[in-house]
Amino acid sequence: MLNPLDAALLICVAFAQWRLARLWLRTAERHSFGMRRAYAALWIYASALGAGLLLGFPQVVARWGVDRSFALAAAAAHLWAYATTAAYFLYELVLRADAWMAPRPMDPSRRRMLNAAGGVLVASPLVAIGYGALVGRTGFHVREVDVPIPGLPPDLEGLRLLQLSDIHLSAFLSEQELERVVDAANGTRPHLAVVTGDMITTRGDPLDACLRQMARLRADAGILATMGNHEEYAQAKQYASREGARLGIRFLRSRAEALRFGSATLNVAGVDYEPISRRPNYLRGAERMVAPGAVNILLSHNPDVFPVAAGKGYDLTLSGHTHGGQVTVEILDQSLNPARFLTPYVYGLYRSGGRSAFVTRGIGTVGIPARIGAPPEIALLRLRRA
Repeated sequence: MLNPLDAALLICVAFAQWRLARLWLRTAERHSFGMRRAYAALWIYASALGAGLLLGFPQVVARWGVDRSFALAAAAAHLWAYATTAAYFLYELVLRADAWMAPRPMDPSRRRMLNAAGGVLVASPLVAIGYGALVGRTGFHVREVDVPIPGLPPDLEGLRLLQLSDIHLSAFLSEQELERVVDAANGTRPHLAVVTGDMITTRGDPLDACLRQMARLRADAGILATMGNHEEYAQAKQYASREGARLGIRFLRSRAEALRFGSATLNVAGVDYEPISRRPNYLRGAERMVAPGAVNILLSHNPDVFPVAAGKGYDLTLSGHTHGGQVTVEILDQSLNPARFLTPYVYGLYRSGGRSAFVTRGIGTVGIPARIGAPPEIALLRLRRA
């Protein structure tokens, strides 16, 4: 089943493509293209685009068992659909602006300049998505964040936590690219490494290769991990947990580990992904994993659990899932991205009553294999006394 955001995006795409189809038919009629040929071409286009869009949703791939060799075709369909949809809505905006200005007297040279600017605006989604797919998608960087913890013990001051999330090792993130990420992560010399879910996208993706690269992470206290929604779609949670343990990766599935640093204890708990539909029952029983007298950290792929985690006594919640929006546009100091329609916890550090949550943009992509305004990141968190 598609989530509400995916469904809303599909509705927007369907509307824009329907309007573009009408434009195509009017154009074909004016130029004597032949309406039978025009309808045939439109039918082929709609069928190919619709199939490609469906194949781009991992829920569909997992349910139907579609071979991932179709990944490139699905990605092309998503890139084209979203780029042309954005271009269509900008085109409509330009038309309305032009109609509003038409009755007003204007110098012809200024009118030509505005028309040219409108053309550039309409073409901008195609350029932006091309850049996001070819450049932004692999612009990995280290993001360093200080996290204030009230009453932090002296032996945990400055403790470095490395967080990787949403790796999505698939047709659009190679093992060589992930190797670069791991090498950069090891350069941060963390005390503890954590991975907060979505190692792959769907069945058939190279989970073993992802685990192999994760096992290369070097941290004093080792590697802890938890499961994301894509491990659930791929029905890979049991396998990942078993193979991860063999490689030294400890998956925390409704359990906690107490780590000693000097005279202080860092208690790290983890839960499998919990969808929004379970919101009334988020983290049921998770209070039993809280260790009195310790600094308690929760690994949860879904950031929406933060208020519940804070209420149950977790000092810090580490999450991913949103990709920081993956495609984000800044307008008047506001970030506009699809994830904001699903959760208030899209990216960065959040605070509530002395408790904190950090949501990372993660490494990979899903759906559109592009990142715009939300570059992939390796997160390095330093604990600081509040």
